[in-house]
Amino acid sequence: MATAHRITAGTGLHKGDRDYQQDQLGIWTHPSVKQCLLAVVADGMGGRSGGRKASDQVLMTAKQLFDRFSPASDSPSDLLLRLVQEAHMVIRLTAASAEQEPHSTLAAFLLTPDSVCHWVHAGDSRIYHFRNGKLVHRTSDHSYIQTLVDRGALTEEQAKNHPQSNVLMGCLGTEAAPPATTHTISPVGVGDVLMACSDGIWHYFSDAELSHILTQYSAKEACERLIEVARSRANGFGDNLSVIVVRFDPPA
Repeated sequence: MATAHRITAGTGLHKGDRDYQQDQLGIWTHPSVKQCLLAVVADGMGGRSGGRKASDQVLMTAKQLFDRFSPASDSPSDLLLRLVQEAHMVIRLTAASAEQEPHSTLAAFLLTPDSVCHWVHAGDSRIYHFRNGKLVHRTSDHSYIQTLVDRGALTEEQAKNHPQSNVLMGCLGTEAAPPATTHTISPVGVGDVLMACSDGIWHYFSDAELSHILTQYSAKEACERLIEVARSRANGFGDNLSVIVVRFDPPA
């Protein structure tokens, strides 16, 4: 049984050292159901307009599906899998008008009124779940480098600095069907923190550093701090940055 909690959220978006912004994020509360929210991070790829079109399509699809979602009768997992499939198809349909073939990652989590969290991801945008300052679970990237880490050929630290760290094995908008890995947290409660972010954020932090920032700061302040530190560590070569933090604090 979940304990009573208060939900606070923060977001951060920065173009980093790129000439244009291709990351997009969104967090919405349900239009008619309390304690129900959807958070989405999308990292677009494919030229100046192509990548932004792709991430915009992910956000638009997510909002449309969530507005029609009924927690009492609809499956949260089905909603998230539909988001992956429908956003993928829309990106494919708009590819002809883009400068380059548009692609996007996706990291989304859905909180339902029964205090259960469902998530899905495709690509290398990540979701982290911390509980009382300890990492409980995070997504595993759909990337070439992650396959090497899984085989024991590279450590996590070596993977971050590998020249092929940005090579994806799957995402939205490609010819192949997108990957869609799901996870459920049942229940969430006081002491839990969820973070969704693009690689422009997680690339520059250890799990311990993330835990410290997410524990010591409010949701809004944590997003600001993560972007500040990532920008500093990028030394003028930083990617777009996007991050959503949701905290489950004691009732006011």
